Amino acid sequence: MHACALPPLSELYTEHRPRALAIARRIVGDTADAEDVVQDVFARLARRAPGYGGRAAWSTWLHRVMVNSSINWLRARKRRDRLSHDVQEPLSPEALAVGAEMERHFGEAMEDINEQQRQVLYLREVRGLSYPEIARLLRIPEGTVKSTLHRARQRTLSLMEERGQQP
Repeated sequence: MHACALPPLSELYTEHRPRALAIARRIVGDTADAEDVVQDVFARLARRAPGYGGRAAWSTWLHRVMVNSSINWLRARKRRDRLSHDVQEPLSPEALAVGAEMERHFGEAMEDINEQQRQVLYLREVRGLSYPEIARLLRIPEGTVKSTLHRARQRTLSLMEERGQQP
């Protein structure tokens, strides 16, 4: 069975939605979030069935897509949570001043590293992107992202220490 021989999407949705929702709910832990994952998967399927080559039953393929999509959703939620954590207490003026000074020192040190290191460091530390996201965005291998990030962190910290700035 090839992708073109699949029944209409509305039939597939009606038949497989309960199972897809159960899979997503088990992984993401929340019904509303699971519903978002299911809607996203079926919306992508409405455009076309990417990756389905007819080698396995459609339900088997959908199960794998649901698991992967749910895991990706969890990863994205962790990144969002990490970026939007709430501060428990307002920072003191001293803490704000130290933070602003550290940010300035970090920015100055970043200006003195090479362009690729600066891009990777910015995308990871400031924007919070994952290694695969950075690799896709910059069109470089994921291993290069990791090694470049390591060198960028070392060089930035080294520059800050040379200037007498505490990282």
